[in-house]
Amino acid sequence: MMRTYDFTPLYRNFVGFDRMANLIDAASQSAASQNAYPPYNVVQLSDDEYRIELAVAGFTEGDFDIETKDNVLTVTASKTAALADNDDVQYLHRGIAERGFERRFQLADHVRVEAASLENGLLTLSLLREIPEALKPRKIAIGSDTTAKPRNRGEKLIDAKPSGKGKAA
Repeated sequence: MMRTYDFTPLYRNFVGFDRMANLIDAASQSAASQNAYPPYNVVQLSDDEYRIELAVAGFTEGDFDIETKDNVLTVTASKTAALADNDDVQYLHRGIAERGFERRFQLADHVRVEAASLENGLLTLSLLREIPEALKPRKIAIGSDTTAKPRNRGEKLIDAKPSGKGKAA
């Protein structure tokens, strides 16, 4: 059974966050249309820290290629052929999917991958959003700039630096 969600309320309530709402909407639609392997979680730890967890049983650290380019995080895995094609073992049931995959995540602006770890079949990617100082909000107090003085129309700007000679030039 496939569920569809209406994200219209997000567009009304999050002014300026249309891109994020579009990404959520696209992710929900693409998850249904593409293979859902491997399953994953996206966890928000704080306002600027996130974690992506992928269930990747049977893979080792050498099987992964993790790359970011143009705000897209790509996790690719391919099973080592020597381990995947072991002729000495006869499986009666093979339920652990050890097939290769490629999973892409659209990252928001200024989000970077800090670390990756593999433990107990769970690949964990730690993400951090670092907004540059120039883009952070700042408060501007009225009349707080003492160096800038309002000028009258037609007033010429005169350099007030002393010449060091004691005489006007």
